[in-house]
Amino acid sequence: MSNTLVFGASLNPSRYSNLAIHRLVENQKETVAFGVREGTVSGIQITDNLDDLQNIHTITLYLNPKRQKEYYDKIIGLRPKRVIFNPGTENPEFAQLLLDEGIKVENACTLVLLATGQY
Repeated sequence: MSNTLVFGASLNPSRYSNLAIHRLVENQKETVAFGVREGTVSGIQITDNLDDLQNIHTITLYLNPKRQKEYYDKIIGLRPKRVIFNPGTENPEFAQLLLDEGIKVENACTLVLLATGQY
């Protein structure tokens, strides 16, 4: 099974990243989460340390483009197969950097992809 990293995970149940964790777990997707505050959502531990993460297939972004910039190298260094830019996170500059590294880029909504069986 492939790992999905929810990047920009929130403990706040009204945030889409929080809902994405719930939906990924419900759809039996192996899930890990990174956020600024540690905690647990739907049995998934949110970490504030990217150094321990490995074997990430998909990164689903929930971080606005301004805040993404400081994580470009870290995200590329995780060597994911794809990065999903959820609505509001679209970033042509970062998308091009990812494509240059051979990483697939999608401007899509993880919740919609899961709901429609396209994940």
